[in-house]
Amino acid sequence: MPEEVMGVYEDVNEWQNLMFLYRSAIRVVRARLDTMNDEFQFIYQYNPIEYIKSRIKTPESIVAKLERDGYEPTIQNMVDYVNDIAGVRVVCSFTSDIYRLAKMIGKQQGFSITYIKDFIKHPKESGYRSYHMHIAVPVQTSRGVVPTKVELQIRTIAMDFWASLEHKIYYKFEGEAPDYISQDLRACAQIVANLDEKMLSLNKAIMEVEAEERREAAEKKALKDMMAQQ
Repeated sequence: MPEEVMGVYEDVNEWQNLMFLYRSAIRVVRARLDTMNDEFQFIYQYNPIEYIKSRIKTPESIVAKLERDGYEPTIQNMVDYVNDIAGVRVVCSFTSDIYRLAKMIGKQQGFSITYIKDFIKHPKESGYRSYHMHIAVPVQTSRGVVPTKVELQIRTIAMDFWASLEHKIYYKFEGEAPDYISQDLRACAQIVANLDEKMLSLNKAIMEVEAEERREAAEKKALKDMMAQQ
């Protein structure tokens, strides 16, 4: 932990214990997501998850967030008011995968969903789109189970590409980007939304063709079997 931040945390061991819990919670979430992906592949012959990213907020980011929200930078306030210290981002191919995964996550034993925000149906003013969930994850320790907060973001590849650019612009201009850049960014967000909608439509068309092919193959096989019995 940087020296200028160390003074905020009176008990270094407490800080280290908390970081252990957040890292462990991320591992729990990633393991569950891998299992869900494998199950989906087994049942539907299709993987909804393209890739998964995870991170722990830096001490500087935690302090800055607390101060922006009007809280003293203490460990207790960090635990109580910062819900995204542990973050997991799940990137999917299609918007339909996002809602399917969110539903599956909501059914996971031991997971407690404390907050949901759908920025896909209700984008931010900047154009940002993603599906956010705050989850209390059970972390097993030698002293028992400790529910630990994790923020889960689920988005498409296109949304993730846009959000990555927005993140760079935000830090480049310290949250005050020129109007023409903000306008172009919002325009790009709409292009991303249209692209996701079109890609979903194409995927549905492909699935309908594949379903028809399977139906025709089954009918041919049934006819062949019937003729073989005569």
